[in-house]
Amino acid sequence: MDTSGTQSTETEFSTKGTYVTGEEYTRDTNYIETRITRGGEDGYPVEAGRYRLVVSRACPWAHRSTIVRRLLGLEDAISIGVTGPTHDVRSWTFDLDEGGVDPVLGIERLQDAYFKRTPNYPRGITVPAIVDVPSGAVVTNNFPQITLDFSTEWTEFHREGAPDLYPEALREEMTPVMKRIFTEVNNGVYRCGFAGSQEAYNAAYERLFVALDWLEERLAGQRYLMGGSITEADVRLFTTLVRFDAVYHGHFKCNRNKLTEMPVLWAYARDLFQTPGFGDTVNFAQIKDHYYIVHEDLNPTQIVPLGPDTSGWSTAHGRESLGGSPFGSGTAPTRPVDA
Repeated sequence: MDTSGTQSTETEFSTKGTYVTGEEYTRDTNYIETRITRGGEDGYPVEAGRYRLVVSRACPWAHRSTIVRRLLGLEDAISIGVTGPTHDVRSWTFDLDEGGVDPVLGIERLQDAYFKRTPNYPRGITVPAIVDVPSGAVVTNNFPQITLDFSTEWTEFHREGAPDLYPEALREEMTPVMKRIFTEVNNGVYRCGFAGSQEAYNAAYERLFVALDWLEERLAGQRYLMGGSITEADVRLFTTLVRFDAVYHGHFKCNRNKLTEMPVLWAYARDLFQTPGFGDTVNFAQIKDHYYIVHEDLNPTQIVPLGPDTSGWSTAHGRESLGGSPFGSGTAPTRPVDA
C-alpha cells in the first residue's frame, strides 16, 4: 500500500511493501514503535495540542486513525494534517494546503518530520504518522497501536458519549479476529495486487476470498464483528471494504466478485458507511487517484476510472433488524468533519 514502508534511501521511498519477483508479496511491518501514553514512558506523554496526526484520505491504514479520532471526539486534543492523495518517490506532500505547506508543521513533505526524528530515515515515509509539534519530529507511525492508544491512553480527552471501541471484556476474542482481518483481508488485497507470479497470485486470491466468505458467515447473524456495537475490529475491516469495488476488485485483480455481490458484507459495509464517523470520512475520488496514479507498474497509463457508481452506499441496508446499537451505551459524534 500506500503505507507499508519498505527499505528506502534519502531520496526514494516505497509505498507498496516488499516482495521478491516470483514470490509472495510481504509487507514491511517494522514501524517506529514509540508510544504516546498517559505516563509518558517513551518520553511522549498524552498532552492536548502537542501532537499532529498526519494522514491521507486515500490510505486505508491512515483512514483507521481518522475514523477512531472522530468517533472518540479527539479533534481538540489532536490536530490533523492531510496530505494529497498522490506523492512522488520521496514522500507524501501537503499539496492540498495553501502553498503546499502544512499550516501547523510548516513543512512541504512528511519526509521532513521523519528526518527530524532520524536523519536519512531508512524506511518508508508512511501515513498515518503522529508528529510532535514542538520538535517537528515524528513520534510514531505504528498504525495498529495508534488507534488502540487513542482508545486506552487518551480517555481524558474523549468526548461525552464516546463509544468503547476496545472493550476489555472482548479483547481476548478480538485479537485473533483482528489478526485474521489484517493478514487475510487488509493485507490480502495487496498480496493479490502485488503478487510476483501467477502461483503467488492464485494463492493470495484463494486466501482472500476464503476470509471474505468467513466474514459473510460471521456477520449473517450479528450486526457487528464482536456483537451488537462497533469496535476497533469493525473500523479495521471497513477501510478495506469501502475501497474494494473502487480499487481492489479491478486494480488489484480481486475479482471473484464485487463487494456489492456479497449480500451480508455489502449490507454490513453500508450500515457502517451510514454511521457518523465512517462514510463521512471517505473520499472516493482521492482513493482512486492514489491507487491508479501512484501504482504506475500496475497502471502505466495512470488513467483513473470514472466508476463505480457509489450512490448505492446510501441505500437501505436492513441491518437494524439484527438489534444492537452502533455506539453501545454511547452516542454518535455530532461535530462537523474536519478531515
